Amino acid sequence: MLERLGQPAVMGQLIGGILLGPSLLGWLWPEAERVIFSGDAAQKSMINAIAQLGVLMLLLLTGMETDLRLVRRVGRACFSISAAGVAVPFALGFAAAQFMPATLLAEGTERIVAGLFLGTALSISSVKIVAMVVREMNFMRRDLGQIIVSSAIIEDTIGWVIIAITIGIATKGRIELGSLVFTIVGVGAFMAFSFTLGRRIVFDAIRWTNDTFRSEYAVVTVILAIMGAMALITDLIGVHTVLGAFVAGILVGESPILSRHIEGQLRGVITALFMPVFFGVAGLSADLTVLVDPQLALLTVALVAIASFGKFAGAFIGAELAGMSRREGIAVGCGMNARGSTEVIVASIGLSIGVLSHTLFTMIVTMAVITTLAMPPTLRWALGRLPMGENEKKRLEREEIDQRGFIANLERLLVVTDEGVIGRFAAYLAGVIGAGRPTTVLHARGESEDAEPNVEPLDKGAEDSREAARSSDEEPARAALVTRRHEVELSAEMVAREARKGYGLLLIGLGRAVTSKGGFTRRLNEIAGAFEGPLCLVLKPAGAGRQMPRLGPGTGKILVPVNGTAIARRGAELALAIAAVTGAPVKMLYVARVGRDEPRDTVSHRRREAVLKDIVALADRYGVEIETAIRSRAAAADAIARQAGRGAALIVMGVARRTGEELIFGETTTGVLQRCQCPVVLISDSRLRRDDEDREALRSGTGTG
Repeated sequence: MLERLGQPAVMGQLIGGILLGPSLLGWLWPEAERVIFSGDAAQKSMINAIAQLGVLMLLLLTGMETDLRLVRRVGRACFSISAAGVAVPFALGFAAAQFMPATLLAEGTERIVAGLFLGTALSISSVKIVAMVVREMNFMRRDLGQIIVSSAIIEDTIGWVIIAITIGIATKGRIELGSLVFTIVGVGAFMAFSFTLGRRIVFDAIRWTNDTFRSEYAVVTVILAIMGAMALITDLIGVHTVLGAFVAGILVGESPILSRHIEGQLRGVITALFMPVFFGVAGLSADLTVLVDPQLALLTVALVAIASFGKFAGAFIGAELAGMSRREGIAVGCGMNARGSTEVIVASIGLSIGVLSHTLFTMIVTMAVITTLAMPPTLRWALGRLPMGENEKKRLEREEIDQRGFIANLERLLVVTDEGVIGRFAAYLAGVIGAGRPTTVLHARGESEDAEPNVEPLDKGAEDSREAARSSDEEPARAALVTRRHEVELSAEMVAREARKGYGLLLIGLGRAVTSKGGFTRRLNEIAGAFEGPLCLVLKPAGAGRQMPRLGPGTGKILVPVNGTAIARRGAELALAIAAVTGAPVKMLYVARVGRDEPRDTVSHRRREAVLKDIVALADRYGVEIETAIRSRAAAADAIARQAGRGAALIVMGVARRTGEELIFGETTTGVLQRCQCPVVLISDSRLRRDDEDREALRSGTGTG
């Protein structure tokens, strides 16, 4: 219900627990509350165990959602905002604890320890809530939206380190200098290890599990084991297990092998089971009836005011120091003032270890609910007053195109090549389009007469891709994890076994793959048939030469036939990605059969113009200048062959994959492979999927396949 009102769903779970607890049901009908929530010690222990495991799972999920790349991309502004946004409310919370009535403190707790805990609780923002509102308003990709979310990420990270140290102090009941130094040094060593050697261990563990076991649930099991191990490590150094779970989530979230499907499974378990149980139990622990006391009610209002003012003032000061405008500072201050799930987790930990009394716990939960419910409308108001700059508008348009793209969203690449000319060229293209993505290369024995086994063109393609990104002021892709398997007797069974590990594209480059009639060899059919997903075939027609294609400024063009279908657009995207790295000129050729006397002002003509306009926008995204042409009165294969004969170095086509035992892409593809003298790259959809537009194009005879 709260989601319909524009509020976080997690607040509904918390408020539901509050209403079912002593705050309402226990006040109005105590017998019913006792029946529903038995006082049996065994039952309470079981629920608390699930809730405590839920804390770790929630911190794991929070860490997985922590995008450190976003922090690096935004720059220094988020660091000053997060530093001031933590320091100001922390100082106010610590000071407030020194003046609050002694009755609010847990028995045996020193004010300094309570102050450290309360200050930390007031200084943390909820990344989940902040990101939810920013995303809902379509501000996640805006410059300011990224600054707000990045600042919340840094605050969360700093906050969990501080809370872990504070809990280490609190468990001893007082500040001991020796123990404090040991805790701080231990946390520093843990963080340094985690983000250096630990990162590699986590990546390798997930990758090995994914590659070794057929079941995808094995990866989820390893992720949970990593979380448990890191939580135990932080417990051994004297801080709370939440820090280990949070850091484990960050490392797991950065793993290049973690697919969206596996992440979705883990997220589903946490949000469907552990999150409702934890927040429901937290709500049951709060007793709002204590706020009937006017003094406690006034103290709660004061706590809400201190928390809101401290967070707003700190974030606003940080924005001013970063040179942001007054309106941007107000928006940042509004965005940071949401505690949500994070505050409730901190308060629950404080209650469980005896630092917070039940009354102070209730006050903190009340403050968390009020600030969280107030944040979405105030942030919407502040963001709605901000104009968009020209540079930001261009970046958003570019990212909008990326969201629709196939290459931009490719997760993992499987490559099959031999040592021949086409094999080396295919490996180079794999490096270009797969830069930064995990890639597995199966090297097959192939064309021995022109083999150069010492050449690693995939690395060259990846480096060219990173260099092109640097020259266009984009963030270069990180070096990819590449697995190479040399000297294998390649078989369909081997490819099928590897494909089960989860790949978004199979790229094949084999020298002897095309027959003189434009068909495919049995070897290529078997290998491609073992993969259900999209294919990219790098082919050398029977009449093509033995030289590796040269792509670059002043060389032959990349010819791309398009017809308005989704799969043809995929071919255009692939060609533009190659051209953006190599600098080769590109010609887009619209091919469609229309009547000789068709007037210009028709639906078909406007559709062709819309298709070319979309292709031009796609080319702008990649920073590639293109030439366009329309050929509508000749057969598609004839038009493509005629244009290819005018100096094309490479043909790239998006083709629809037919069902069946053999690879069949249609008469146009067969005709191109028979008549053209340059290499041809075909990129297809999955074996069993074809878009409705592609079906219509095939029925009408306009498809490039």
